[in-house]
Amino acid sequence: MSDANTPDPSPHPALTDEERDIYQWQIWVPGFGEAGQAKLKNTAVLISRAGGLGGVVAYELAAAGVGKLIIAHAGNVKHSDLNRQLLMTHDWLGKPRIESVQRRLNELNPHVEVVGVPENVNEENVCSLVDQADIIVDAAPLFEERYAMNDEAVRQGKPMVECAMFELESTIFTVLPGRSPCLRCICPTKPPAWRREFPVFGAVSGTVGCMAAMEVIKLATGLGEPLGGRMVKFDLRDMTFRKLAIYRDPNCPTCGGA
Repeated sequence: MSDANTPDPSPHPALTDEERDIYQWQIWVPGFGEAGQAKLKNTAVLISRAGGLGGVVAYELAAAGVGKLIIAHAGNVKHSDLNRQLLMTHDWLGKPRIESVQRRLNELNPHVEVVGVPENVNEENVCSLVDQADIIVDAAPLFEERYAMNDEAVRQGKPMVECAMFELESTIFTVLPGRSPCLRCICPTKPPAWRREFPVFGAVSGTVGCMAAMEVIKLATGLGEPLGGRMVKFDLRDMTFRKLAIYRDPNCPTCGGA
């Protein structure tokens, strides 16, 4: 994984002829090329939950040719998952979500290593999960998971893409440890109105999921400029998009001393 502002001296595995054919159209993107594709192939990404948001992130990254996806998601597929969780299917109702995730991603791109973890991120497993990845994507619905990943990502010095949605609204920003605000800077305590289940369209979670996947690609390859110190907030009810400056809290218990 390459920092956007630091040259990556490590060697990257060469692309096969088949991979050149699969990723040809994105290899044509100026500033990306075969070198960018090779860096992406050498990147491991942890995604917390593969529901309406994380599932789209995983799907887009698998399609783009990321090397490894570590996905943590517990529970079985329910009817209420199917309006937005594109890696879940009707024929998998009542069966483990993570098995559906692995099956669907392997069907899309068998070259991507998919590590399925049949549990949600928690204080006990977060260290080992973050340790396996270069980049973290927070798509969890619960702040307990979000804080655990945020704190561990900052501790290990690994970038984390933080994204969320509610109704027709979404936010996304990127935590660059030591350089930009972390989640606790922006949201030091769990919002009192936040709950596990909430109104949302799949098209909303899918929109911010695609944006999060692009953030990961940028972080992995040095393409473009990630959202460190900036938050994109949008409302699809009237297609309003805003980019807001966000700042580190010097007293933040997670990153204030970094």
